[in-house]
Amino acid sequence: MKIVSAEQAVAGIRSGDQLYLQCAAATPSVLLDALVARAPELEAVSVVHLHCEGPGPHLAPAMAPHFRHRALFIGPNARAAVNEGRADYVPAFLSDVPRLFESGMLPLNFVFVNATPPDAHGFCSLGTSVEAMHAAIKAAKTVIVQFNRAVPRTLGESFIHVDQIDLAVECDVPPYDVHMGEIGDVERRIGEFVADLVPDGATIQMGIGAIPAAVGAALTGKRDLGVHTEMFTDTIVDLVEAGVINGSMKERNRGKIVAAFMMGTKRLYDFVADNPMIEMRSVDFTNDTHVIRTFSRMTAINSAVEIDLTGQIVADSIGHRMYSGVGGQMDFVRGASLASEGKAIIALPSSAQGGGRSRIVASIQEGAGVVTTRAHARTVVTEHGIAELWGRSLRERAKALIAIADPAFRDELEHEAERLHLA
Repeated sequence: MKIVSAEQAVAGIRSGDQLYLQCAAATPSVLLDALVARAPELEAVSVVHLHCEGPGPHLAPAMAPHFRHRALFIGPNARAAVNEGRADYVPAFLSDVPRLFESGMLPLNFVFVNATPPDAHGFCSLGTSVEAMHAAIKAAKTVIVQFNRAVPRTLGESFIHVDQIDLAVECDVPPYDVHMGEIGDVERRIGEFVADLVPDGATIQMGIGAIPAAVGAALTGKRDLGVHTEMFTDTIVDLVEAGVINGSMKERNRGKIVAAFMMGTKRLYDFVADNPMIEMRSVDFTNDTHVIRTFSRMTAINSAVEIDLTGQIVADSIGHRMYSGVGGQMDFVRGASLASEGKAIIALPSSAQGGGRSRIVASIQEGAGVVTTRAHARTVVTEHGIAELWGRSLRERAKALIAIADPAFRDELEHEAERLHLA
């Protein structure tokens, strides 16, 4: 292993190479900026990653001849590039991403890592994002690491050894600060309905945004909750400090908050640093349906773009326009559904575009992607109530979903249900 400058670290990358970036708040920005500075020398370098925070300089239109992003999940900074044809989207369950590297389906010349400096035993913590990093590091021909003094040292399956590292760059760059969406009346009502479905002793999974934050605020009266999730935010810290989350009822990893990555504020990153309660694991563990189903009261809380009257759930696109990705929704929907007392919840506002469009629709938009099929759909929540779909016929589902739709669209939906013989 050599400690070099960022410019020296990326000097070996050649046109046509493929590299993987650590994801979310752990984006290795020092190395990425150094690589983009070499753009005039490079053509068709493939940059693979999940959602990465930050400006994403490799995604700028002017970079198209030099870098081609392969998105395993589409973050806000990559949407324009994907939808304009300057980047590619690879649909994949989050649990399957490590296998893409292990199988050679996505061969890697390089991997960029953002980790702590080595400890006295030569181990570096992957900090805020473990996701598919171990598989990528093993698969890559060259491993380049930012020894970043600002990365929190997280525990669990979070460590790599200096023997696995080829080149390192020293830096002090905090993880990206990510704030929750603002909680409005709609999100607050959704949070209250969802919280009513969460029993004491449940193990929960939820993501980022105003709805998860509202759910967290509504869970303060619960007891002995646990966490097994792909990602978590400051909302989890709130619930730990309120005594709601302690993990005491979890069937495995008892007392631990298990996750693959995190995004939040400095408060979150300070909370997880050297915290034995936090156990970071790879997504092929956190998102494994066989693991998820072992929590008897597993409660998975996810969202959607739109849902049709039969229960088809669109979550990765708005019509033909790609928006996010398959991610871990199906992993957790299926895992929670298979748990003995599990609940798979899809929570979303009843309308979009300032109330101009219903999110509960007779037919999904042309080009829209069904992430969760009608056979997998279980419980749907809007600000108007709860619709239970499992075991219900299409006619029964349509009636239940219309009842929680925005009242402004219910007459239209009832008319469409009749036309489609769903009423």
